[in-house]
Amino acid sequence: MAPWPRRPRLVAGNWKMNRTAEEAVALARQIVEAVRGAPPCEVVLCPPYTALESVRAVVRGTPLRLGGQNLHPEPRGPHTGEISGPMLVALGCQFAIVGHSERRRDMHEDDALVARKLRAALRHGLAPIVCVGETVEEREQGHTPEVLARQVAAAYTGLASEDALATVLAYEPVWAIGTGRVATPEQAEEAHRLVRDTLDRAVGAGVGARATVLYGGSVTAENAASLFAKDEVDGALVGGASLEAEGFVRIAAAAGR
Repeated sequence: MAPWPRRPRLVAGNWKMNRTAEEAVALARQIVEAVRGAPPCEVVLCPPYTALESVRAVVRGTPLRLGGQNLHPEPRGPHTGEISGPMLVALGCQFAIVGHSERRRDMHEDDALVARKLRAALRHGLAPIVCVGETVEEREQGHTPEVLARQVAAAYTGLASEDALATVLAYEPVWAIGTGRVATPEQAEEAHRLVRDTLDRAVGAGVGARATVLYGGSVTAENAASLFAKDEVDGALVGGASLEAEGFVRIAAAAGR
């Protein structure tokens, strides 16, 4: 599936449960200085909630964007420990990660909840970065196509095409997250085609070719260029490598090329 047209390139750094507010400020400053005011592609930083306000002050006035790592489907209410879309917006966020495999695994989030969170993000003007991906057992048993089809269809069925195109998808094979293993460029390309084909069926013909689909899972400055060389890969959702400014900026530079 050829790009139609060339989709924007995006690299998002998911800092997960790392960095205090003070440490996050130092890292954000290093990234701002490294891109020198002209990032090679769209760059999104997703620090912990406790650091959002501090990082916002660092990236204000720069092209770098801010994102949350999760959001609750409701805008307010008795949900101890949660964060809502309006809260993220008030903190300057423009993106929110939805359905990360660690949330699916550790917090038992199912496809239905991910779909609700996707819609909540859109309602509040946030671009959801919607994560999908198979476990190592599912891949070894040949179930990758059905897993991806199920997750994408559950999240996107019923959305208007303009709403679907206001989202970002991230294919993250669970077996590659934080393990040092990485999908080959060919495996990533095949999975991204499956995601795009499912979007066409769930939302409408042509949506898949226009959607931004990232790869995530042990992306590094060393392997990024080979992944981004595939037309189906529009950038990356970066975990551990986003905690080191120089390497993260090199990944963004590879995406920009």
